[in-house]
Amino acid sequence: MTPAPPTDPPNPPLTRAARWRNRVVAVTVLVAVWVLLWGHFTVANIISGLVVAAILIAVFPLPPVTFAGRLHPVGMLRFWVRFLSDLVVASAQIAWLAFRPGHVPRSAIIAVPLRVNTDLNLTLTAEALSLVPGSLILEADRDTGTLFVHVINVGSLDGVERFRRDVLALEARIIEAIGSADELRRVRANPDPTPPADLEGAAT
Repeated sequence: MTPAPPTDPPNPPLTRAARWRNRVVAVTVLVAVWVLLWGHFTVANIISGLVVAAILIAVFPLPPVTFAGRLHPVGMLRFWVRFLSDLVVASAQIAWLAFRPGHVPRSAIIAVPLRVNTDLNLTLTAEALSLVPGSLILEADRDTGTLFVHVINVGSLDGVERFRRDVLALEARIIEAIGSADELRRVRANPDPTPPADLEGAAT
């Protein structure tokens, strides 16, 4: 009789410190999204964001999203500077499209497989993309770590490829801000993965 192959040991339960760390990270992310949605960094928005985050965590408990990385101050600063810059530039571009006479912008649905397939990375990358005008998340595939994004004013394969590279650059900035050493290695070892043929975006 052939012995059964060894199985991986179950994941050890989280310690109390790890549970509190994950809660702090979840609350911080929820408050940041809340403030960005309101568009004003005020004390009232921060307090209301804390209340909403506490209610969501207490009333609607979800499977824990483990935060395996750590905060990198330089990477965090780089992420926020670029994110705010993208907000301004994208808002100006969308305003120009709205008032540009005689121009009908084309759009595309683009599939972008991420390099770090975790719930936290999928969520943060999708939120950051959705908050920038001109792009909207249609679906996130947890099995493959793929985001399907609707993008306005993309009318060529070069534009599709350029947006795909922008999403991967955004993912890299998020990982450099809060990623683990293993996640950083994965992103840096594969800076520009080529998407499979059946996941390539097509302009419409």
